[in-house]
Amino acid sequence: MRRIIVVGSQGSGKTRLALRLGRKLDLPVVHLDVLYWRPGWKPSDKAGFRTRVTDAIAGDAWVVDGSFSGLAFDLTLARADMLVVIDRPRWLCQWRILWRSAFDRDETRPDLPEGCPEQFDWKLMREAWRYGTERVPVIEAERIEYGADVPVVRLRRDRDIQGFLESVSVRGE
Repeated sequence: MRRIIVVGSQGSGKTRLALRLGRKLDLPVVHLDVLYWRPGWKPSDKAGFRTRVTDAIAGDAWVVDGSFSGLAFDLTLARADMLVVIDRPRWLCQWRILWRSAFDRDETRPDLPEGCPEQFDWKLMREAWRYGTERVPVIEAERIEYGADVPVVRLRRDRDIQGFLESVSVRGE
């Protein structure tokens, strides 16, 4: 397991899991938000974003934080060894988004690009609330199209995530 994608709703804990996997397995972590967003939360052009993603996953080992289905999931999934899906209750994701927008504003986060500070955003809240009905079907369709043979691990609770982290090991251990 050397190429892992971690997907889930905003506020689900995908960045935290991606970072923990990267540390445990000594793999670089690719934060798709950093590659997509330009200063001031301006979106990238599709071609430029896809080029940056292609360059970021050119190596043989990585953990990708996010899917960007419809823009880059086909690129990452085609090279992945495993897809980890974090399926948290939407009320929990909403709470975490509110918490970090209120209390983590001044913290530097590795998944936020330069010039894109943490802030409250109704659109983000709405996207997180609708993630299960709007994004999950798109992600699943792309998974079937571009990576039907890629093993999928679905995690719902903290104990699932902890058990998964304990189960993975660096090759040779």
